[in-house]
Amino acid sequence: MNAAESLLQTALDAGVEVCFANPGTTEMPLVAALDRFRGVRAVLGLFEGVCTGAADGYGRMADRPAMTLLHLGPGFANGIANLHNARRARTPIVNVIGDHTTGHVRYDAPLTSDIESLARPVSGWVRTNTSPETLAADFAAAVAASRRPPGQVASLVVPVDCQWGPGTPPAPATAPTRGAANEERVQAAALRLREARRPALLLGGRALRAGALKEAARVAEVAGASLLSETFPARHERGAGLPNTTRLPYFPEQARELLATHDALVLVDARDPVAFFGYPETPSRLRPEAVPVVALCADSDDPADALALLADALDARKLPADASVLPPAPADGPIDPGSLGAILARAQPEGAVVMDEGATSGLAYGLSADAAPPHTVLSLTGGAIGQGLPVATGAAIACPDRKVIALQADGSGLYTVQALWTQARESLDVTTVICANRKYRILQVELARAGVAEPGPKAIGLTELTNPSIDWVSLGRGFGVPSARVETNRALAEELVAAMADPGPRLIEAVL
Repeated sequence: MNAAESLLQTALDAGVEVCFANPGTTEMPLVAALDRFRGVRAVLGLFEGVCTGAADGYGRMADRPAMTLLHLGPGFANGIANLHNARRARTPIVNVIGDHTTGHVRYDAPLTSDIESLARPVSGWVRTNTSPETLAADFAAAVAASRRPPGQVASLVVPVDCQWGPGTPPAPATAPTRGAANEERVQAAALRLREARRPALLLGGRALRAGALKEAARVAEVAGASLLSETFPARHERGAGLPNTTRLPYFPEQARELLATHDALVLVDARDPVAFFGYPETPSRLRPEAVPVVALCADSDDPADALALLADALDARKLPADASVLPPAPADGPIDPGSLGAILARAQPEGAVVMDEGATSGLAYGLSADAAPPHTVLSLTGGAIGQGLPVATGAAIACPDRKVIALQADGSGLYTVQALWTQARESLDVTTVICANRKYRILQVELARAGVAEPGPKAIGLTELTNPSIDWVSLGRGFGVPSARVETNRALAEELVAAMADPGPRLIEAVL
């Protein structure tokens, strides 16, 4: 057994069953070893940002890490944007990054770089392996680090000679788990809720899973509290029968106005919220100073357990399931964001996984989906666009029995459009709905917010996707995905019904 084989055996023993790869010369021993370990699924991405984003989607849905296999510093750098998103989502991921042989690095060959310096900003754990004999142990340490609550990215740099050298027996990888809730934090939160007249709970992370949501609703009912959720949660269980939350607005003045209506804020697996960007004479923290805050959970706590204890401390009763009604089917006519959201909510099946990178075009879907059949929503956690198609790809591999829907803005979809090819090659059950408004609409909004009432031709040219317009149907078909363009509500509804009935990848370009 060589060292590459000992790494893969360690991966299998630790439950790491998928490798999203875009390898090069310095990863060939691991590529060869994959043929001898059929329990590890090798998935090729045509761009490293597809690999890292797919690992994020897989980790969010599987609750265990996938492995990426990337080529030296430049290859890793291509995947950094979606690792930034994964870090914000607190997703467990193990990156294996090939490097030159230990004796070749000092010659500063063309592809030589300081890989660790690239990895540190997006990783909670970084190490460079120095010998084949320690490779299995180093990989086991990476897996354990990735699974340390609440989850993080672990990056292991592996020189190629440390892959082909003699290996050692596979090393065991521990799997840390979240612990019981802290009683002092529970009592502090209970006291704050009893004293407040208009409290709110801000839910994030695992507090947006189904069990935790139901406990949070018990707390809210007895305390007269509002249920808020992070603006861009990593994973949010939603739909009929589940408690609804109010999403913290994206624009800071709206979020600050909402939070100012409360006199106490309890954070549940969430951070004290800050604005996405700084603006002149505008505070970065969204919570007014007059609103006291208390954290119910530490990263190592189980939020569902903490919420259950808090509900019991407040003598909360069990609640019946929420009853919600789907919006009516829109009348036929041109598609707009509101009709798109309503049509998608009516068409999606129970158990769907919806990756929402619809940006401005997807806002209405969030309002319509409260009454859709129970489903999971994944969102753009770190703000680095180009996450949607890769995350949907990874989610489909993690959940082959669930329909995955990528609600995708056209501008951000172009960052990682290569993910469509991986979906076709792997026959993944992903329906992509492109919100084709032919522009970076959020940038036009920000121009207006900056006081630019009449942008000039250069500003317009930098925010529109025309001249020429993108032909998504041709792109989808070119990557092997059956594709169609729709311009009316009726046509969109018909295409979605057909897509939900048939397994496999499909793309619908919805012209807005």
